[in-house]
Amino acid sequence: MAATAEVCDANPQLISSGELRALQPCFQIYGRRQVFSGPVVTLKVFEDNVLVREFLEERGNGRVLVVDGGGSMRCAILGGNPVQQAQNNGWAGIVVNGCIRDVDEINGCDIGVRALASHPMKANKKGFGEKHVPITIAGTRICDGEWLYADTDGILVSGVELSL
Repeated sequence: MAATAEVCDANPQLISSGELRALQPCFQIYGRRQVFSGPVVTLKVFEDNVLVREFLEERGNGRVLVVDGGGSMRCAILGGNPVQQAQNNGWAGIVVNGCIRDVDEINGCDIGVRALASHPMKANKKGFGEKHVPITIAGTRICDGEWLYADTDGILVSGVELSL
């Protein structure tokens, strides 16, 4: 995959049209895969991780789960076990607008994870949330089926798959 900086430099027209967007740089980098990309699956939850776990139990097929956790800093909505499952099920990465826990375990997994921070408390398990809906995180609207590209410089979202 080409570096996100190179992609931005090579596609000024996609940036000005809004087809290519960069997420605000608010995410910490976790997991062994610092560079990842794939088609987006969106999920909106708040302090509840039942749907997050359900998605990651499915076959990932190289997709990226993007979770709008409402930016909550009161608990973790992703932990080590689901990340292990995501790695085993072929997810390319997980981006969380919220917190994670079990950081050492997650950092041992061959998957890309981005989150705002870590938090030791676990989430609720009521199963509330919305799947495959447009979400807005880090100043950027993201729709199910768009493409996400992440590396150590940041995260890009594109309406179409880019030939990198």
